[in-house]
Amino acid sequence: MKKLFLAITLVISVLCVKADEGMWLPYNLSGQSLYEMQQLGCKLTAEQIFNLNQPSLKDAIVQFGGGCTGELISPEGLLLTNHHCGLSYVQKHATVEHDYLTDGFWAKSKEEELPNAGLTVSFLALVEDVTEILMADIPADITEAEYGDLLNNRVKELVKERKGDRDVEVEIVPFYSGNQFILFEYDVYRDVRLVCCPPWGIGKYGADTDNWTWPRHKGDFNIFRVYTDKDGKPAKYSKDNIPMKSKHYLPVNIKGVKEGDYAMIMGYPGSTDRYSTSYTVKNLIESDCPSIINCRTTKLNEYRKHMDADQEVFIKYASKQASVSNYWKYAIGQKKQLVRNHVYDKRLAQEQAFMEWVFEDPSRQAVYGDIFNGIKAKWEIMDDIMMPMTYLREAGWNGGEAVAFSRRFIRINKLINEKGSREDIAKMAESLKAQTVTFFKDYDKALDQDVTIALLNLFYKDIHKYVPSMIEEIGEKDGGDFTAWVGKAFEKSIFVDQSKLEKWLAKPKKLDKDPIFVLMTNLIETYQGIYSLYDEANNLGNKGERLYMKGLMEMQTERNFYPDANFTMRLTYGTVEPYKGADAVNYSYYTTMDGVMAKYVPGNWEFDIPQDVRDLYEARNYGRYADENGQLIVNFITTNDITGGNSGSPVINGEGELIGLAFDGNWEAMSGDIMFEQKVQRTICMDARYLLWCLEKVGKVQNIIDELTIIE
Repeated sequence: MKKLFLAITLVISVLCVKADEGMWLPYNLSGQSLYEMQQLGCKLTAEQIFNLNQPSLKDAIVQFGGGCTGELISPEGLLLTNHHCGLSYVQKHATVEHDYLTDGFWAKSKEEELPNAGLTVSFLALVEDVTEILMADIPADITEAEYGDLLNNRVKELVKERKGDRDVEVEIVPFYSGNQFILFEYDVYRDVRLVCCPPWGIGKYGADTDNWTWPRHKGDFNIFRVYTDKDGKPAKYSKDNIPMKSKHYLPVNIKGVKEGDYAMIMGYPGSTDRYSTSYTVKNLIESDCPSIINCRTTKLNEYRKHMDADQEVFIKYASKQASVSNYWKYAIGQKKQLVRNHVYDKRLAQEQAFMEWVFEDPSRQAVYGDIFNGIKAKWEIMDDIMMPMTYLREAGWNGGEAVAFSRRFIRINKLINEKGSREDIAKMAESLKAQTVTFFKDYDKALDQDVTIALLNLFYKDIHKYVPSMIEEIGEKDGGDFTAWVGKAFEKSIFVDQSKLEKWLAKPKKLDKDPIFVLMTNLIETYQGIYSLYDEANNLGNKGERLYMKGLMEMQTERNFYPDANFTMRLTYGTVEPYKGADAVNYSYYTTMDGVMAKYVPGNWEFDIPQDVRDLYEARNYGRYADENGQLIVNFITTNDITGGNSGSPVINGEGELIGLAFDGNWEAMSGDIMFEQKVQRTICMDARYLLWCLEKVGKVQNIIDELTIIE
C-alpha cells in the first residue's frame, strides 16, 4: 500500500503543471497560457508578441551564431547577447598587445565596430504546420527504418521546394516525438559587428566556480550590430553596408524588478527531454553524464596547466576552455540532481500509471499494449554502446585538436586515393588553406600534445569494448601509456605544424601514413561501426517512444502540453522569486555590487576585478542605476523555464520592455532538462541597470547609451 501511495504521489507531481513550466510556441499560444500570462501581469496581446504581418516582439529576437539567442535593442540594429555567446568572436580579435578578453572592447563610434567572419543572426520570417503534407498516405505496414527513410526524403523534397532559389534558410522540425512537423523560414544576416565586450572581470566573473550556481555576480553580456546592404537586405560584410533599420526593438526599463514581478523570456532553447522514459534517465545517471565528466575533467586539467603558465595560450584557449567547461559542469550537476530529485522514480511511476490506463480499454491495448517491448529492446543495445560512443567522441575524434582538425581532410584524401583530377584536388586544397590559417592562429602544440596523451590514456583505461584497434594495439604495447606514441606522432604529423601542412597543401599527396590522420580514421571507422547498432536500437524503440508521447497526450487531457525544446522560437513566462535551496538555505532574488566585491581575489583568473570597477565601487558611483537603497543590483532570478540556447535571451516585463538578460540556470535544478523542478528551478538574469551602468560608467560608451530607448 505504501508503494502504491508513493507511485500515485509521484504521478500527481508530474501532472500538476504550474504556469512557470513550459517552453511555449509564441505563434500558437493557447487560451490557458494567455490567461496565465495575463494573471501574472502581462499587458501584451498575442498579436503584439507574435505577428507575421506586423512588427511584434518576435522581430526583435534572433538566433545568434547558431547556438544562442540575441535581441535588438535600438532602431539601428544594436544586438544584445551573452558574453559567453560572443566570446569566441572577441577572442579572434584579441592579441597580447590588444587583449580584449582581459581589458574589454568598447566601440566609441560605428567606425570602430569590428566585423566577424562566419557570424550570422537569423530572424524568423514564416511558420507553417506541415504534418499533414508529410504524413499523407504512409503505408501502415512499413518498418520503422522504411518509415524513417520515407519521412526524411519527404522533408528534403519539401524544404527544397519551399526554399527554391531564394536566399533564405528553411528547416522542418519534429515536435512531440515526431507526432507533429513544423516548417520554419529564416532571413539570415551575415554582417554582424562587435560593438562592446566588458572586461573579463565583469563578463566572465566567477567563471567555472560560479557556473550554474546562485548567487551570481556576473555581467554576462556582449553587444553587436547587424548590418545590411543599402536596400536593407541581408548581405556579406562590406564597408558600404549600413546599420539595420530594426523592424522592432526592445526599450530598456531601469525602474528595477521586485519580488513577484512578471517576467517573460523569448528565445531559442536548444534541447529538453521532458517526456522521455525511465530508460533515458537511467542512461544519463549511469553512463552519459559520468563519461562526459571523466573526459572533460581530463581535458580541462591540461588546459588549465598551460593557460595558467602563458598569457598568450590563455588568450588562444579562453573560448575553447569555456566551451568545454560549460557542459562539463552541467553534466556534474545533471547527474547529481537527477538522483537528488528522484527523477527516475517519477518516470517509472508515470509509466506504471500509463500502462494501467492502457489496459483499462481493449482499443488502447491494441495500439499501446506492447510499446515498451520495443523501448526495452532499444535500451538493451544502447546500454552496451553509449559509453564507448561518448568516449570515441569526447576522447577520440573530437578530443585532441590536431586529431579533430584532420577530419576535415578526409574528402581530399579520398579524392587523391581515387586518382581524382588535379583540378578537383587543387580546388579542394585551396578551400582548406583558409581553414588551416584559422586553426593554427589559436593552436598550441604543447598543450594539444598533453591533451591527446591524457585522453588516449583515459580511453584505454576506461573502455574495454568497441575499442579502436590502434588504441588497443598501442595500449597493449606500451602498458596503457600513450606518451611515447603521441610524442613521435607529433614529430611526424603535418597536422601539428602550419608550415608542414601549408607545404602539403601546395602539393597534396596521400595521408595514409600520417599518424594523426591514421588514428583519426581508425576512431571514425570504429564509431561508424557502433553507429549501425545505434540505428538498429532506434529502429526498435522509436515507434514505441513516439506512441508513448501520443498516448500521454490522450491520457492526460487536462494537461496543457508544450513541446520539448528543439532550437525553435519559444516563450516562457514566470515571476521574479526567491527560493529555498536546501534545509536552512534561503536565497534572495537579487545580488548586488557588495557581493561582487566580497568574492574579489586579486590576480585570480575567476575573481579578479579591474581597478576602474573597484574605484567606481569605492565611490558608490552608480548614478541613476542605483536602487532606492543606493545599491547597484547585478543579477536577479525568475521562475522562467529555459535551457541551453536561451543564453542571451531577453527578460521582458509585462509592457514588452527589457528588464534583464538571461544567462544561466541554478544548481538545484540541473535535472530540469529532463523534469522541471517547480520549487527550485530558476533562471539567472543580469539586471538591465547593471548592463547600462557597465556601458556608461565602465566602458564610457555614451554613444551607445544615447542610441537606446530607456524607460526610467
